[in-house]
Amino acid sequence: MPNPRLTGLGGGLFCAVSMFALACLDRLLFSASLTLYGVLFLPVSALTAVWVRRGDLASGPVVVPIAFAAGLPPIAGGEGGPAGYLMGLVTALAMAAGWLYGGTLIAGLIVTARKLRLMARRAAEREGATAGERRVGRTGEREAATSRGSEAPGGLGRPGKAGAQPHPSYDHAPARPRTPRPPAQPRRTAPRGS
Repeated sequence: MPNPRLTGLGGGLFCAVSMFALACLDRLLFSASLTLYGVLFLPVSALTAVWVRRGDLASGPVVVPIAFAAGLPPIAGGEGGPAGYLMGLVTALAMAAGWLYGGTLIAGLIVTARKLRLMARRAAEREGATAGERRVGRTGEREAATSRGSEAPGGLGRPGKAGAQPHPSYDHAPARPRTPRPPAQPRRTAPRGS
């Protein structure tokens, strides 16, 4: 089954184009049945809510009723110019209001379930990251304590052997203070003729 990820605009276009195409087929094959149009609207609403991407979840229930209205013109009917056509469109919307509400409700429920699942997953990832940091911190503390306990004072001795004689280490020998040199004395020279 395809699993596209649509933006809010892409989801609206998908839903509107699908409903318009289904309305045209309905008019050709079933002589503009509003009931069939409403029944076909339900799966299109569900697909729109499932395929909209995570960042645009809130747009799912918004674009669905707009697409329902956008697909109605082929089956709305109406006579007597633009005013009659508009009256036919409003009448078709009023007669198919149950289907409109049903499809919008389906889209809203699917989007809500997806949002709750996404929030739970993020909370679990955050909790897992925090637990991992705690675990790494504890491991680091244990290693530091082990290395501290295994060394003799001054960095001497072998780790792991109790009572081991310390070995001299030239890297960690304590530095002794230097004694200052006495200042240089001028040399006394004896005169040559004495």
